[in-house]
Amino acid sequence: MTLTLFDQFLSPTLLGIPLILLSTTLPWTLLTNQPKKWMKNRLTTLQSSFIYTFTKQTMSPINLAGQKWALLLMSLMTFLVMMNLLGLLPYTFTPTTQLSMNMALATPMWLATVLLGFRHQMTKSLGHLLPEGTPTLLIPPLILIETTSLFIRPLALGVRLTANLTAGHLLIQLIATASLTLATMMPTLSLLTFLILLLLAILELAVAIIQAYVFTLLLSLYLQENA
Repeated sequence: MTLTLFDQFLSPTLLGIPLILLSTTLPWTLLTNQPKKWMKNRLTTLQSSFIYTFTKQTMSPINLAGQKWALLLMSLMTFLVMMNLLGLLPYTFTPTTQLSMNMALATPMWLATVLLGFRHQMTKSLGHLLPEGTPTLLIPPLILIETTSLFIRPLALGVRLTANLTAGHLLIQLIATASLTLATMMPTLSLLTFLILLLLAILELAVAIIQAYVFTLLLSLYLQENA
């Protein structure tokens, strides 16, 4: 039984053993393998089309060296989409509502793009910290501001994903609770609230996919800047 609205975001345990590892592994089992037949089924065709479209759109602006990240970014995108969508099912847990997990995904990827830039084009990477033509008096504060914005990037990635998913889950639970409470007192208003809940559930399906896409797209932009 859920005691508070935020209990749904607690990491599930069984006999004192955390089950978050199981919840992060399960999504991979739902992906279909590519058959060796000439004709594919609808699910495999849809999956292949999604992967091809996303890879083409994300990797096209990046140079050849950066395109080596295509498999990693596509795997991350698929992983986030599957976890976000599975988290919308009843009696499930969404690992991406945990800031610690999102930061564990964002920080190494962001740091890898920064180190890649310092390795291959250090002058250009350092040049991002100071816009060209800056007046002399503004150089120290601008360098400080740009450096701060650089180190805030992984935090922004993790907080954005966590906040959007957490807010959606809380709103769904609040409206569902209101609809259930009003069912006996005001059936008409309860039905209207239930229709709003259905529309919100459809919106959350879109948010689950869009937030995973935005997370990966921002990483690809950081890669494009440093590759």
